[in-house]
Amino acid sequence: MFQTWSIFTAVFLLMMQLCTGEKSCVIWSSAGHVVQRNSTFNIYCSFNCKCKRSMYSGQPPTLQRHTQLNLTTIYLTVVNITKRNTFSCQCNCPALDPCGLDISAGYPPDHPKNISCIYKIQNNETGDVLCTWKRGWDTYLTDSTVLWVRTESGNHTSDRESHNKGSDSHSVSLTVPRSVQIIYVWVQVQNPLGSSVSSPIIYSLSDIAMPLTPVLGRVACSSRECIIQVEQRVVTQHLEIQYKAAGETWTSYFYQIVQTSAVQDRSIPSLEPYRLYHFRARSKLSTGQWSQWSTQISTWTQEEAPAEPLDVWYAEPASDLKTPTVYWKEADISIARGRIIDYRVRVYNPDSGSEQVTNVSADARNCSVPLCTDKCDVTVWARNSKGLSPPARVTARHVKARSSHDVKVKVDNSNVTISWRKGESAAPPVSFYVVEWYPEGQRLEELRWMRLDSDSMHAVITGIKPFVCYKGALYVFYNESSVTRTLFGGVATVESAPVSGPLVQETEVEGHTVRVSWMELRRSEQRGCVTKYTIYLKSRDSILAPDRTYKTKDLPPADYSLWMTAWTAEGEGPAGHRLKFHIQQEIPLSLLLVCIFISAILVLLVCLCQIPSVKQKFWVFFQCFMLDVVPDPANSKWAKECTQEKGKIKLQMQLSNSSVSQGEEDPVLVDVEELPKQNSNISTSTKASSQQRPGTLLYPLTTYIKSFSHDSDSSDHTHTSLDTNTTIDYISTHANMEEEEEEEEEEDGTLDFFPSHNIFMEPFSIGGNLTLDTVKVHFCSDLFRNS
Repeated sequence: MFQTWSIFTAVFLLMMQLCTGEKSCVIWSSAGHVVQRNSTFNIYCSFNCKCKRSMYSGQPPTLQRHTQLNLTTIYLTVVNITKRNTFSCQCNCPALDPCGLDISAGYPPDHPKNISCIYKIQNNETGDVLCTWKRGWDTYLTDSTVLWVRTESGNHTSDRESHNKGSDSHSVSLTVPRSVQIIYVWVQVQNPLGSSVSSPIIYSLSDIAMPLTPVLGRVACSSRECIIQVEQRVVTQHLEIQYKAAGETWTSYFYQIVQTSAVQDRSIPSLEPYRLYHFRARSKLSTGQWSQWSTQISTWTQEEAPAEPLDVWYAEPASDLKTPTVYWKEADISIARGRIIDYRVRVYNPDSGSEQVTNVSADARNCSVPLCTDKCDVTVWARNSKGLSPPARVTARHVKARSSHDVKVKVDNSNVTISWRKGESAAPPVSFYVVEWYPEGQRLEELRWMRLDSDSMHAVITGIKPFVCYKGALYVFYNESSVTRTLFGGVATVESAPVSGPLVQETEVEGHTVRVSWMELRRSEQRGCVTKYTIYLKSRDSILAPDRTYKTKDLPPADYSLWMTAWTAEGEGPAGHRLKFHIQQEIPLSLLLVCIFISAILVLLVCLCQIPSVKQKFWVFFQCFMLDVVPDPANSKWAKECTQEKGKIKLQMQLSNSSVSQGEEDPVLVDVEELPKQNSNISTSTKASSQQRPGTLLYPLTTYIKSFSHDSDSSDHTHTSLDTNTTIDYISTHANMEEEEEEEEEEDGTLDFFPSHNIFMEPFSIGGNLTLDTVKVHFCSDLFRNS
């Protein structure tokens, strides 16, 4: 039966197509154009001409495998469809267009659930009933919704409906007069696959009545109160206004009102000065629900003079100039009560009775007090447009080095807890505590402090930066003049080894002692608290140095390489750059002292010799120790005469008056010949010859006079034989030579002697008359040749 009906439908559609002449085929679905998801159905195509036929689905079209039903019809079975899809059939007839069909897949609607209705009062006559619900599952189709409202007013009953189309809409509204007291509400939803109706709900309009949202207008504020203008279109019996400042929660202020006009002013008291407040409002009838919140409006309250003194602290001077720095914290807005214009600092010196008042800008948080002494009094005020704050005083006090309190430091994540115990019972009562902390080396720049009462036993420090080393102190104030302090340091929440080595500034080498100084690592390179430095010397062990200078002694002479590293609790950092220096060998101290002593003696003697009397005595004393000084022969008269007679040199030998007999008056003259050198050997042979011609001499003849003395019966002198003792004198060849030479020496200041040759004389015999057999003279000098 179904197949017969399908064939009939296909024939009918084919006939319609043939009549129009536009399409090549007719397409239809066995389940219609809207089907339920996951269903199975057939798509049919009937063609009006003989051609090659095909079926497609999807976008872009995809060729499908169809089944032939008869000569003109084909079909495609669609299984478990899950989404909207398009099917088409085509024929290769170029004059005809293909045919297509869109299939939608979805579900029938679910029953509406959780229906909720409110009655929005528009004016004194009517209102709108607005109902919302949950639709259940998604139908994936376009649903049509109808809100049915049955009203009862006395004995009169009527049904009203409101339509709303759209699958995304879950609410419908319907206008109802305010004279209606009770309503019945139900919701009907439908789509091509079916429909669903909710159960009816009964409402009393007075229970679901809601006034319109109030409108807030102008706001006028003083320092403690604000007047807000509120506008409402209907008369309400309850009004709630909420307010809050930045960072606070909402605070409600309720009004029980009898509204006489649409616009009324409402007062909000108990506000704080100089605060930015936000306001909103809502209203309610005597019964029913609160309206929605109005749009927020914001405004500032006016200023007042600051209410409390500033929190003031001071930092002791790092030098002897006695110029401490006074610090103060920025006052909280609840204390400042306005915008701070500037700060006023007064310094009073009780010793001199002088004072100095300075105005500091509002951005400043500290001030140096150059006139301050150990007893000076510093007062700080904050000023806004309404006046000054109460004075905050701080007095420079003598601080003891350490208190009796046991201070302990505990690090926990990013916080540091400083704890202490109570002091000794004999100590005076504590007035208050102050804990200060700062990054190491940055006390004046980043000083922080916390003031605590006398019952406190610990302080929690927050805001500690990682990889930064902190130091601090606990101050205990007993009264205005008694203060103790306990220092603490080496505090870091997160640490690692340093990222670089210290920079060595200089190495001072003094003998065997080397003094090393270096720069402290930058805070970003320390990565925590530096516990020690290590100095490395090549061929030596490491040296631990707690400060930034170190002196090492007794280094042996050598060439050295020096570098440094820094340590934290997490380990040693990398080495810094290397420096080279040299230790020289020093002169022993004993030898140096001896040299200094001798030099001093010599200087003293030179100074004493400048005195004539002392000089003469020294000359007499040292003359006996002096050897005979042989003058330079080149300056003698004899040498000059010899150079003039270059032909020959005469040597006259004569016995002295004490060694010769009285009968011999004339000296015996002997000619001595000077032989030339041979083979670079200094050898001179002198022969006594009276026959040698002057023209044949290689060297000039020199006259030597030799006197001998020996024992004689006729003389009072002692004569000594030549074999045992011989005295040799050099004299002139003329009789008056000695006298002339003495006179010339006195005039010229020179002594004429024979040059200091090495003369070797062979022995000879002495008879009654002096005879000289042979005299040989050997000397090594070029004096006469040079002359």
